[in-house]
Amino acid sequence: MPPTTPYAGKFGSCSLYSNNNNNPQPHSPYRNGTASKPAKENIYNSAYSGSENPYDIPQPHGCYRSSSVTSVKAKEHQYNSHYAVSENPYSPPPPRSPRQHSSSCPGRAYRHTTTSTSSGSGSGGSGGSSSEQSCRNNNNVAAGKARLHGHGITASYGEMCYHDNSLVSASLEALIQHLVPTVDYYPDRSYVFTFLLSSRLFLHPYELMTRVCHLCVEQQRSGDALLDKIRFREVAPKLVQLLTEWTETFPYDFRDERMMRCLKDMTHHVARGDEYSWRAMQQMTQRLIKRLSALGQYEEAVAALNAVALERPASLKSKQASGQKSDVMSVCDDPFILAQQLTHIELDRLSFIGPEEFIQTFAMKDPLENHKGFFRKRKTSNLEAYVNWFNRLSYLVATEICMPVKKKHRARIIEFFIDVAQECFNIGNFNSLMAIITGMNMSPIARLKKTWGKVNMDKFEILEHQMDPSSNFTNYRTALRGATQRSETAHSSQEKIVIPFFSLLIKDIYFLNEGCASRLTNGHINFEKLWELAKQVSEFLVWRQVVCPFDRDRRILQYLVTTPVFSEDELHLASYESEGPENHMEKDSRRSLRSSLSHRENRS
Repeated sequence: MPPTTPYAGKFGSCSLYSNNNNNPQPHSPYRNGTASKPAKENIYNSAYSGSENPYDIPQPHGCYRSSSVTSVKAKEHQYNSHYAVSENPYSPPPPRSPRQHSSSCPGRAYRHTTTSTSSGSGSGGSGGSSSEQSCRNNNNVAAGKARLHGHGITASYGEMCYHDNSLVSASLEALIQHLVPTVDYYPDRSYVFTFLLSSRLFLHPYELMTRVCHLCVEQQRSGDALLDKIRFREVAPKLVQLLTEWTETFPYDFRDERMMRCLKDMTHHVARGDEYSWRAMQQMTQRLIKRLSALGQYEEAVAALNAVALERPASLKSKQASGQKSDVMSVCDDPFILAQQLTHIELDRLSFIGPEEFIQTFAMKDPLENHKGFFRKRKTSNLEAYVNWFNRLSYLVATEICMPVKKKHRARIIEFFIDVAQECFNIGNFNSLMAIITGMNMSPIARLKKTWGKVNMDKFEILEHQMDPSSNFTNYRTALRGATQRSETAHSSQEKIVIPFFSLLIKDIYFLNEGCASRLTNGHINFEKLWELAKQVSEFLVWRQVVCPFDRDRRILQYLVTTPVFSEDELHLASYESEGPENHMEKDSRRSLRSSLSHRENRS
C-alpha cells in the first residue's frame, strides 16, 4: 500500500531515520518498576547510531497535529478571522501535512501552468497580464506529465514534481512563484511554513521577501492604472495574510533593517489601494514591533544574569570553612518545587527560540554578514543561550555536590538531585533531567567513591537507564513519545508540558540536513527534505507554546540562574579536596591544579 503520510517511506536514502523493528520495545521504568542496570562508566560517550527507535506507543499518521489548526480561508477584508491570534500571537499552530490540503493537488497547486485566459469574476479575474505571463513562460504547460512510480503516481508540472499529490522537488524559482498569492490562489499554510523555514538554505530572507512582493505587485499590472488598482485591491488581503504568517512565525527575520524597510514600503503600497488591508498591515507591524521589543529585553536580561553568574566562587578553603554558606537545599528542600522552577526556566527560554534558528545553525554564511541591523546580533543567539543554560545546570549540580566538607552531606545533595531529576521526568522536563544526570556523571563527581557509597543508587540507575544513549537513545525516545501523546490528550495544563533533550533535537536536525542532499542532480530543491525539517521543527513549536502552570518562586529562580559555579578545573580541585588522590597521577593533577588556579587568582 502507498504511504499514509507525505513523510512515510520517502527517505530511504537517509539511513539515519530508517526503521529498525528488530529491537525489543522498551517501556518506561516507572511503569513496570524494573530496569536493567546500565554500565556507569562512559555512559555518554557511545556513538550516535542511526537506527530509529521502534516506539512502543502507537504513532499518529498525521505528521502535524491537525486538531490544533484551523483551515485558512482567503476572504477579502475579514481580518477578524484572518489575523486573530492566541495568547501568544507569535507562536501559531504548527503547519499541517500537505496531504490535508486540497491545494496541494498538482492541478491547483501548480496554478500558474494553466493559460492566463481562465475566466474569473469581475475585472480583476478577466485575464492575465503580459507581466504575469512573462514570469511564468518557463513553466507554462497545457497539462502535466504523469507516470506510475512505485506504489503511487509521480507527476511533473513544469518545474515542480509531485508524488501522490505531495510536492517532492522543484526549482527555486518555481518554489518562490508557488509562494506568491493571486486573486484566486493562496498557498497552503504547511507550504508557507516549510518554505519560509528552509528557504534560508538557498537565499536570504530579505531577498525572498523582495522577490515575493515584487511578483505579487507585477502580476497585477495590465497597463491600465485604474484596472491595476482594482486588481491589486483584490489580491491585497492575501498578500497581507502571507506577510502576517511570516511576521508571526518568523519575527526575528525582521531584525534586519532591510526587511522592515521592505515591510514599510509594502504598507504604503497597500494603503493606496485598500484601506482595510492597510489597517491590517498597521496592526501586524505593531505586533511585530512588540515581539521584537520583548526579544531585546529578554536578551538583555539573559546577558545581565550571565554577567552575575560569571563571578567566581570564593576560594575553596573559605567556602568549605564557612558554616553559613547557602546551598541549594537551604533555598529549596522540596524536589518537586525545584523541578517546577527548573521547568519555568526551560519554558521561558524555549519560548524565545525562533524556529529558523535550527536551520541557521547550518545555513550557508551570508556574504553581507557585516550589514548593520540583522547581523549585529548572532542569528542563533537564543538557541545558543538555551544550550548554555543546559551546561550551566550541569555545572551547578556538580558544584553543589563538591562543596560540602562531609561526605554524608555530599551524599544527601546527590540524593536530593536524584529526586529532582525523577520529578523532572514525571513532569516531562527531559532537558533538566539530562542536565542533572550529566552533572552527576562528570569525572570530578564520579570519582567520589566514598560519597557514592552512601547513596541509594536504585533511583539513579533507573534514570540513567531512561536516558541511556545506546541504540540512538531508544529509551528516551520512547518516553518522549509517551509524553507527546499525553500532551495531545491532556486534561490539565501540567500534562501538556514536553521539554525535549535539546542537544539531541539539534543533533537530529543536523544529521537530517547532512544526510540528505538539499539539491537533486537536476538542480531541483529536494522538497522531501524540507518537509521533514518542517516536521521536526513544527513539533518543537507545539512544545514551545505551553504556558508553565506552576507558581513562580523568585528566590529559587534567582539562585538557579545567578549562583556562581565552578569551572572544570575548580571542580577537579574541589573533588580532590573532598576525597584525596588515589594514585600518583591524581596527585600530580592536584598539584598542577593548585598551582594554575593560584596563579590565576593572583593575576586577577
